[in-house]
Amino acid sequence: MQVKHLLLIAILALTAACSSKEVVDENLSEVELYQQAQNDLDNNSYTSATAKLKALESRYPFGRYADQAQLELIYANYKNAEPEAAKSAAERFIRLHPQHPNVDYAYYLKGLTSFDQDVGLLARFLPLDMTKRDPGAARDSYNEFAQLTSRFPNSRYSPDAKQRMIYLRNLLASYEIHVADYYLTRQAYVAAANRGRYVVENFQETPSVGDGLAIMTEAYQRLHLDDLAATSLETLKLNYPDHPSLADGQFTPRVDEADNRSWLSKATLGLIESRPPLPPGETRANQDVQRQFQDAKEAIPNELKPKDENGDVIEEEEPESESSDRSWFSYMTFGMFD
Repeated sequence: MQVKHLLLIAILALTAACSSKEVVDENLSEVELYQQAQNDLDNNSYTSATAKLKALESRYPFGRYADQAQLELIYANYKNAEPEAAKSAAERFIRLHPQHPNVDYAYYLKGLTSFDQDVGLLARFLPLDMTKRDPGAARDSYNEFAQLTSRFPNSRYSPDAKQRMIYLRNLLASYEIHVADYYLTRQAYVAAANRGRYVVENFQETPSVGDGLAIMTEAYQRLHLDDLAATSLETLKLNYPDHPSLADGQFTPRVDEADNRSWLSKATLGLIESRPPLPPGETRANQDVQRQFQDAKEAIPNELKPKDENGDVIEEEEPESESSDRSWFSYMTFGMFD
């Protein structure tokens, strides 16, 4: 059934795209235009209704139905799956009629358009996880509904807007958790901890707060920030004792620690290491910076190097290297069996 629905939608969309633009009779009066537009809206003929409402607004800009035509044009564009046109019409109405008794309806339709904009044709018929998609439209919808509820708390549309805001807030929090999980898998522990803390600080009372605390705990443990990890873990245990990351009171990481060894090292079970392991606190990036600094220092011309009283270049003393106690067997096997 889903495939049939998609094919039907594609056929209807192609038919609508190939159809000629409707021409509105220029001899229609204001009342006739408005009545025909209403009939088109009742019959779900939103393209025809949009054409008549635009004609009504342009031909009779100061008529008795001008304001109502602008409002219903927002609705017609919204139902006709034209979100940008609907939001543009809503913003225009709000700008031109900020004190209109029905301006709250324009705010509501603007938020509703962004709310449905993220739900495309595929999402309507396929089981897509909305928390893993770009949250831009969801964030816009949340902000637009927030404007409605703050400016018009007694509006008839405020209760529905508040319920949608709860859903959107949960969705945005879940999206942040997915991003934090990605950072954990990429070993970007600082970014993961910041995302988890952002959820805890900005999305209170959402189901994702416990996940945010778990991510903070895991990231701080990977960074060996024991105090921060212990604080996050205690908060998690106190507020979310049944969280999946807690098993018998013990914390279980969400992501296994990555194996950073090269393929050669893994294939030879560590007998051949392509690069020596890093000492504690050292990173490859730090080694690269030090190597670049050394190369740049060696490239300095002798004329610019410091000289002694006799005009000779002062050579820096190299640190004494540790004496090697390796055996002849170690040299013969290139250190493989040290």
